[in-house]
This record gives sequence, C-alpha cells and structure tokens, in this order.
Amino acid sequence: MKKKLIFALLVIITTSLMGSSFAVAKIGLEYFSPLLLVGMRFTMAGMIMGTFVLLLKKKHPKKASDWLRIAIVGAVQTAGVMGAIFLSLRTITAGESAILTFTNPLLVVIFGTLLLGIRYRIVQWGGVLIGFLGVFISMGSHVDLEVGTLLAFASAISWAIGTLLIKKWGSLFDIWVLTAYQMLFGGLILLAGSALLENIRLVLNPTSVSILLWLSIPASIIQFAIWFSLLQNGNPGKVSAFLFLAPLFGVLSGWLILDEKIGWSLVFGGALIFSGIFLVNWPEKSPNQETAVKILR
Repeated sequence: MKKKLIFALLVIITTSLMGSSFAVAKIGLEYFSPLLLVGMRFTMAGMIMGTFVLLLKKKHPKKASDWLRIAIVGAVQTAGVMGAIFLSLRTITAGESAILTFTNPLLVVIFGTLLLGIRYRIVQWGGVLIGFLGVFISMGSHVDLEVGTLLAFASAISWAIGTLLIKKWGSLFDIWVLTAYQMLFGGLILLAGSALLENIRLVLNPTSVSILLWLSIPASIIQFAIWFSLLQNGNPGKVSAFLFLAPLFGVLSGWLILDEKIGWSLVFGGALIFSGIFLVNWPEKSPNQETAVKILR
C-alpha cells in the first residue's frame, strides 16, 4: 500500500509539473519573447543536468555520429516541440495548447506504423480514433483556428517524431546523458532561432527570474528525473498510461492561474482525448498474465 501511495504521488507530481508549465510559460511571455524564454529554459536545464551526469561519471558517447544523433533528438524533441508550444501560447490558451500538444501518443501510433512498421493492437487504434474525435470536437466547436492552434498541433507531430527517434536510438545512450544533452542542444538551437527570427524582449525582475527558474528546474529537471525514475522502476506501459493526466493539469492550471474559461466542448473533447491517450498506452498483458486469466476462467 505504501509503495502504491508513493507511486501515485510521484505520478501526480510529474504530470502536474508537465501540465502546469503551459500556464507558467504563458505568464512568462509578458517578460520574454517566446523563443528566448524556452531557449533559456532548456539551455539552463541542460547545463545543470549535464553537470550532474559528468559528476556522476555517466557513460558519454565517444563517436561523433552518436553526438549528432543526440543533437537531432534535441532539435526535434526540445527545439521543435517546445518552440512550437511557446509560440502557440501567444494566440491560444494554455489549456488548448496542452490538449493539442499531448495528442502526441496518438500520432506515435500512426507514424510508428507508417515509418517503422510497428504493429499496434486494436485497443491502441481504438484510442487513436477516440482521441482524434476529441480533437475534432475541441477544435471544431471551441478552439478558433488560430496560428497557435496549428503550432500546438505541430508540437504534437514533432513530439511523436522525437519519441520514435528515442525508441530507435535510445538504447545507444545512458538515458540521463541523452536527456541532459538533448535539452542543451535543443536550448542552444532555440536561442539561435530567437536571435535570428524574433524581436528579442527581455525584462528581468524577481517575477521573470522566478518563472525562468521554475521552468528550468522543477518543470524540466525534476519532472524529467521523476518521470524517468518511474519508467525505469515500474512497468513502462502502466506508467505511460497516466500521461493523460498532464493535459488535464494543463487545463486546470490555465483555469486556476490565468482564469481561462473552460467550455463544454473543450471538456467533452478533452475527455475523449484523455481516454484515447490512456488506451494507446494501455499495457499489453504478459504471457504469464494471460495464462493466469485463462486459469481463472
């Protein structure tokens, strides 16, 4: 019972940090231009985490090709996903951005089938259909087709591609090393994008510094540390099934912190998306479990 309570607490902490970062980031846009804020966030997080993996003497890549793979993951997973999210927050709510971004598990099934030939179960395809019905309801009757809507969906596409790249290359690296340096590379790419593409806005005061520190440490390093710890010490399928909580916390934090309105269409569509994500990540029964079920029957 104690282990289950600890597991539940850690799941709530990590998914709430994932979801609430959308609302905090939207507040941060009052003080920073979007790409600058997200670039500073992940460059700082990557440097801090990189220092830890060096001190802990984690195994680092030796080949230039492996470092290139990490840089590509950073370009897609951090620069692509987070850059699109922060840009989307200029025109849509934190809740809407969170819901659209976290459709990525649904896209993983589609891209995994088309690009890698992965075979998924019927329940997972059912989750995809239910999830995209939720997207249609949310976008069609509540979310205006703003540029931010397209950017949030682009972040989901980028996240799905990043997930498949990590699935393909992840076994080559220590997971903490991969996480640290992909954040660092992604952050540096975002800072370069900020310098080239946007009119930089930077207002430094106690509030803006606090937002940057919150996004960099609790919402990045601590959140990643808890999530990967849960994945490593538990059943990855069961752990991933709780990913649906993140967009829920995104909507709730937008309502509580930013006073964003929650329409019925967003509630209903969001519920379908959460259900779809849950089904996509539903763990497959092991042979032992199937045998036990047959015996019980």
